[in-house]
Amino acid sequence: MKSLLATALLVSTAAIAAGPFDGTWKTQLDSVQFAAKPQVFELKQGVYTCSSCVPPLSVKADGTDQKVSGHSYYDTTSVRVVNAQTVEIANKLAGKPTFSSAMTVSVDGGTMTATFKDMTGTQTATGTQVLKRVAAGAPGSHAISGSWKPDQLSDLSAAGSTVTYKMTADGLQMNWNGQSYDAKFDGKMVLTANDPGKTWVSLKRISDNTIEETDTRDGQVVDIYRMTVSSDGKTMAVVDNDVRQGTTSQYKMQKQP
Repeated sequence: MKSLLATALLVSTAAIAAGPFDGTWKTQLDSVQFAAKPQVFELKQGVYTCSSCVPPLSVKADGTDQKVSGHSYYDTTSVRVVNAQTVEIANKLAGKPTFSSAMTVSVDGGTMTATFKDMTGTQTATGTQVLKRVAAGAPGSHAISGSWKPDQLSDLSAAGSTVTYKMTADGLQMNWNGQSYDAKFDGKMVLTANDPGKTWVSLKRISDNTIEETDTRDGQVVDIYRMTVSSDGKTMAVVDNDVRQGTTSQYKMQKQP
């Protein structure tokens, strides 16, 4: 009986022991390394085109909702010219706002500041991204036209920058701004709850401190994340392989008290 009791206690202790991913993590904005591939826009003669979008889109820039297809998080886009330096973009899915951005180009034309709102979660996540021009737009086009490389994420609210993980005996639970999944390390896909883009997630345990997450939407793999917790358990390095865009970015997250 004593041996059986000791075994039971060991199993119980193992079941409740915290795993390396357990806790709430916050993105370190100064650690973000964006992909080298630029974003390419053109706004000319009343038409806005995003050739770097996947799939590319081209809509009237008259401030009305324009139907688009092939995008998981929006089926309409509206583009409004505010002035010679600023353009506002608003996306909706089934009539519900999902994302908006105001893009303002500096007077010298060298940088663009995009303030955005992500409404796909329970709370609206807000942030600011700065991009640097790498190629000019066509003659006669709006100031936002041309190629732009993301340079820094200067601001991101807690709703967008924090995520909570909880390890289970054979998997991982995730919660980000009301979206969640409970997946096992068996490679089988599970649907992310409350995600308007309907992301399916599969997990693979690479090592004690490394997990690989594969995201699929509309039957296609869109992202592969590799998350590695440091030996001291204080930081997590994340590498995002954006399969659809053909780009790789990375950042670090810090464990919160």
